[in-house]
Amino acid sequence: MDKRKKIVIVGGVAGGATAAARLRRLDEHAEIILFERGEYISFANCGLPYYVGNVIKNRKRLTLQTPESFKERLCVDVRIRSEVTRINRDKKTVLVTQADGRVYEESYDYLILSPGAEPIRPPMAGVDLDTVFTLRTLSDSDRIKAFVSERQPQSAVVVGGGYIGVEMAENLANLGLKVSLVELSDHVIQPLDPDMASEVHKHMLSKGLALYLKRSVTGISQQEGTTLVALSDGQLLKTDMVILAVGVRPESSLAKEAGLALGTRGCIVTDNHMRTSDPYIFAVGDAVEVVDVVTGRKVFVPLASPANRQGRIAADNIHGLDSTYGGTLGTAILKVFAMTVAVTGSNERTLKEAGIPYEKSYTFSPSHASYYPGASSMTIKLLFEKSSGRILGAQIIGFDGVDKRMDVLATAILAGMTVKDLTRLELSYAPPYGSAKDPVNMAGYVASNILDGIFKVFHWHDVDYLDLDSITLLDVRTREEYLEGSLKGAVNIPLDELRDRLDELDKEKPVYIFCQIGLRGYMAYRILIQNGFKEIYNLSGGYRLYSMASTLFEPHQNTGEKIGDQKPQKSSP
Repeated sequence: MDKRKKIVIVGGVAGGATAAARLRRLDEHAEIILFERGEYISFANCGLPYYVGNVIKNRKRLTLQTPESFKERLCVDVRIRSEVTRINRDKKTVLVTQADGRVYEESYDYLILSPGAEPIRPPMAGVDLDTVFTLRTLSDSDRIKAFVSERQPQSAVVVGGGYIGVEMAENLANLGLKVSLVELSDHVIQPLDPDMASEVHKHMLSKGLALYLKRSVTGISQQEGTTLVALSDGQLLKTDMVILAVGVRPESSLAKEAGLALGTRGCIVTDNHMRTSDPYIFAVGDAVEVVDVVTGRKVFVPLASPANRQGRIAADNIHGLDSTYGGTLGTAILKVFAMTVAVTGSNERTLKEAGIPYEKSYTFSPSHASYYPGASSMTIKLLFEKSSGRILGAQIIGFDGVDKRMDVLATAILAGMTVKDLTRLELSYAPPYGSAKDPVNMAGYVASNILDGIFKVFHWHDVDYLDLDSITLLDVRTREEYLEGSLKGAVNIPLDELRDRLDELDKEKPVYIFCQIGLRGYMAYRILIQNGFKEIYNLSGGYRLYSMASTLFEPHQNTGEKIGDQKPQKSSP
């Protein structure tokens, strides 16, 4: 009879708890011990901002499993308030320190590390003040809720514009606080490209948030009961509380001390079976280095979905099943007040860093049939390989139906599909849910036209570099739209009048066309190309995208007043 396996798991939540559950389903007789230094082995940390904001009112709904339920249902020995402080690889034991100070050794046949990641606390004055918080655990959310309830703050500064920072800014604003968000970069939500983020900035400003972009926090102090946040440009923000959301780092110190191989940003290195450099130790979750599916590079992507998959894969391989992890796309979705933001695959920055030649397209489509009530528009940015049309990344900003379109695109990238494949997808349609030509199909049509050379495009960041003396800049929108604002030096010939006014244009000059979102520009392009015009380009995303993306907002505190412009940089792929 085979010896009963003994598996020790360090850390719960997504990766560790999933591994424990999968192991038990595969092996009824295995001895499984899960150590967790905190109180909770499995909780919905992605729901914490909404618990702080009272969207989720019942705290118990965040605790997905308890030690008792794990024991009863899965027969897993869960030991909370027990921190694994050392691994002895030669003896195959771990050293455990309990909350009462007792220390003991526990042996293992296989060890799974799921230590997660910890919030970064910048090395500056004031981060330990009682008005300064981070959010990673249930206990963190308890402290924030207690502070809000007892102190009744009127204002907050959120430092960091990533997922947690933006979610916390929204939830604190919904509680009635006056919220300022400080971000070192020129835009929030770094997986987005700046042009798409500009639409998010506009929405956040409309909800009363103050954005302080391209600034860092240099120090935090208190004066007469008020917390002061000093910015790198010399401004001083007065506030009642501060949320630090500047990012996380992998908690890999235990692995490092054990001599396991570390990689990107100190992440634990594993193979595609989630096995570390020690064949008896596996690692999963936020502390693990992963491979970017698109670029093939090693990256740090602390997301819940990959952690769950990795936990299952580690369990499979310990049991003897050949299960592999194929890498990470970084697919994510975020609620920003009424808006939905979703990303998958690579953005322009990562593609440039990887040296991958790409093209991009922008489409603006209704969430469902426009004649059915309640339709809202979404902007889709598609990034694809110039030579093959292989989809490399996608970003969607909208209100309704963003999630299902992004899930289709994420699946398409993983399957190695091209933009032409998107045109062949047969997606569900009824007027309340979609259009006969779904936004995903439309994105594929536009990108395929670019790929096939049916029309050529120029982009918002090229506009300021056009030589108006040697080209014709043609606005094909209506006269009314033109008078409300247009590109400098543009000639206005509405699309419906274009065929009758072709003699007003010089066929020897390149023509750069634009409309509001790109569709009328494409139609004008086809008219001109079939009437003897040789060199024509259409503005991808149209005037709407240019008007938002060409200026990155730097609003004054809580007024939405624009106080500075940034000249767009020419960045042809």
